[in-house]
Amino acid sequence: MRKSSAAQPARRNERRNGRSGCPINLSLEMIGDRWSLIVIRDVMFGNRRHFGDLLRLSEEGIASNILANRLAQLLEKGLLSRAADPTHSQKAIYSLTEAAIQLVPLLAHLGAWGRKHTAATRTLSIRAQLLEQGGPRMWHAFMQELRAVHLGASAPRRSVLAELQGAVEAVARRHGKR
Repeated sequence: MRKSSAAQPARRNERRNGRSGCPINLSLEMIGDRWSLIVIRDVMFGNRRHFGDLLRLSEEGIASNILANRLAQLLEKGLLSRAADPTHSQKAIYSLTEAAIQLVPLLAHLGAWGRKHTAATRTLSIRAQLLEQGGPRMWHAFMQELRAVHLGASAPRRSVLAELQGAVEAVARRHGKR
């Protein structure tokens, strides 16, 4: 059966700037570069909310110009928000938006895949292992906690962030830093 010519303009309207409207493609355009998910990871799992902390504590050694660029892109794309730090007039606090918080399941799956298919270290793999084992119930609890920390929602009783950080510290003590 042949499609009517009226359907053709609608298909063209779905394409923006010569790009497909595929949700995977559009998602990768937002977060698919090397550094965007690393910055989100560090804000999410490391609770690194200042530029200096993101720069100084980066396991990957991100350059300051790249960090500044990625923060600007993530702000523009609505994955981070920025507010003045009330304790220091020259600092800003970065927060995850709801859209970034909803990346928790994706990061859990990506971490689980990385544990299976890469030579990840024990210390840096423990979060991924716990999130994989904890599954959707843990992800949901973590997302609720992130909403409290970053969006001002009510704080849950359980702190998944503390559980994950405690596990990282325990593995680091047993097996060396990385």
